[in-house]
Amino acid sequence: MRSLLLAHLLLPLLLVACRDVDRKPNFVLMMVDDLGIGDVGCYGNDTIRTPNIDRLASEGVKLTQHIAAAPLCTPSRTAFVTGRYALRSGLASAGSVQVLLFLGGSGGLPSTETTFAKRLQLSGYATGLVGKWHLGVNCEKRGDHCHHPNQHGFSYFYGLPFTLFNDCVPGEGSDVMAGIQHTLGNLTVMLGVGLLSLVCVRVCGLLEVSLGLLVALVLLSTLTAAVWYIPFKHLRTWNCILMRNQEVVEQPMTVETLPDRLLKEAQNFIKRNVDHPFLLFFSLAHIHTPLFKTPAFAGKSRHGRYGDNLEEVDWMIGKITETVDSLGLANNTLMYFTSDHGGHIEDADSTIGQKGGWNGIYKGGKAMGGWEGGIRVPGIFRWPGRLAAGRVVDEPTSLMDLYPTLKYLAEDTQPDRQSDGFNLMPLLEGKVKRSEHEFMFHYCGIYLNAVRWHPAGTDSVFKAHFFTPNFSPPGAGGCYDTKICLCHGGHVTHHDPPLLFDLFRDPSESRPLTPGTEPRYAEILEQTTGAVGRHRDTLANQQLSEGSRPLAQADRVTSQMTLDRILWRPWLQPCCGTFPFCGCEEDTARV
Repeated sequence: MRSLLLAHLLLPLLLVACRDVDRKPNFVLMMVDDLGIGDVGCYGNDTIRTPNIDRLASEGVKLTQHIAAAPLCTPSRTAFVTGRYALRSGLASAGSVQVLLFLGGSGGLPSTETTFAKRLQLSGYATGLVGKWHLGVNCEKRGDHCHHPNQHGFSYFYGLPFTLFNDCVPGEGSDVMAGIQHTLGNLTVMLGVGLLSLVCVRVCGLLEVSLGLLVALVLLSTLTAAVWYIPFKHLRTWNCILMRNQEVVEQPMTVETLPDRLLKEAQNFIKRNVDHPFLLFFSLAHIHTPLFKTPAFAGKSRHGRYGDNLEEVDWMIGKITETVDSLGLANNTLMYFTSDHGGHIEDADSTIGQKGGWNGIYKGGKAMGGWEGGIRVPGIFRWPGRLAAGRVVDEPTSLMDLYPTLKYLAEDTQPDRQSDGFNLMPLLEGKVKRSEHEFMFHYCGIYLNAVRWHPAGTDSVFKAHFFTPNFSPPGAGGCYDTKICLCHGGHVTHHDPPLLFDLFRDPSESRPLTPGTEPRYAEILEQTTGAVGRHRDTLANQQLSEGSRPLAQADRVTSQMTLDRILWRPWLQPCCGTFPFCGCEEDTARV
């Protein structure tokens, strides 16, 4: 009898153990928007409290040279989900606009691309994206959803198909084509004043003004006003929306309650899929501006509203970790924490103070494709029982490595297309000491900004800059006059020969190498030049640019970042209700 009772007690435990042995691992990927590597405690910050992120690092593996493939949202996230440089997908720009600007534009992640979500979906995974997408929605008509997360392998989507930006909160200013908005506004006023003056002149009989001229001016004034007012003065309605799968559930979204809703959706996705393998990409709306004002965190940090927001991020990461652990999933779940690129160092004002991130000892920041501060980001993996706790990896790694790593762990051996990442598991588990990234290529738009070389048999990591942004005012550490650096034309300085640094000895990139200080100087130039040539050969259907000189190929991937694809098209605008009367509020009881 006693043996029978013991068998009944042990059977459920044995079944759970067998389930975990046979089951493929779960994946929880957490990405913060615009987070600087210097913002996090385990990366050297001792004034902002990030105990939950630090705990992930102490219980897992911390990467110290984890590199984003681009210094801005759209191209970086493209590379992250596809495992390929954004240039291969047509999501790299030749101009000043480097990210998608309107949900009603036609640009986005092409349907021909493959994401890690699609690969895992085909391997039987439940796949979900909660939070920011920023890779497009529609192509030819409202509702075709050709760029939507559901079409790219995410079975479930809840969040921002665009991004959180200043236009989402009244009084925070505008992020979208502010210069063009100002010009169109002034032109509208000038045409209006001119039209009114001519009408007065005609009515008073001071001068003969033809009716045809007045009609033409009325039409021109109306058109100019429409082009300015309709797309730009309603940006909060057009861009600041929430979707659940392909349904617009809130337009415009209520920003104040967004963090709580995103967190609950992420937790609920994990709970719904506890009994089978899942992939969750939790893409936080933090810490992009406008900064949140959540009462529970307001005024609690030592770094103003930015610090408050970061401590809220840490709390949210802790709640996700707590959910995984409380459901008994920790030993079969790979958790990953990162940022899409470096912090925005130029973003500050006299009222709030610093609104962008801190990139520690690394030069530059967001939008700078060559300097480390724009592309070196946190990278933390936790997997109890599989990855040794407290391990630190100093080798070069990339956000693009997630794609092949997830494929490997999901036992996906099907043929795939050209990849720019490598499976990280041998490095994370300590089975190898060296990264497979001998060379890495750093882009700003379509322009090849810099090349990184990690020679065998040495700790050195050499980097060759083909151009660097012109900081303003002179002597500053960023582009404070323009608020963000650009990577073309007169906004950059070209270097021939390239500007060389050894990141192992000079991670702040403050001491350029010369033939007199570096014995391998000529070899570095030769090796990086050869690597660029070989890399260019893999771009047979793309457009590559070394420095700012385009190297066009016979056939190109269709660019998704041309002006006609970026600009707003009314017939592509997602809308709840009858366009243009778009407006709805989410039933939060469903969350």
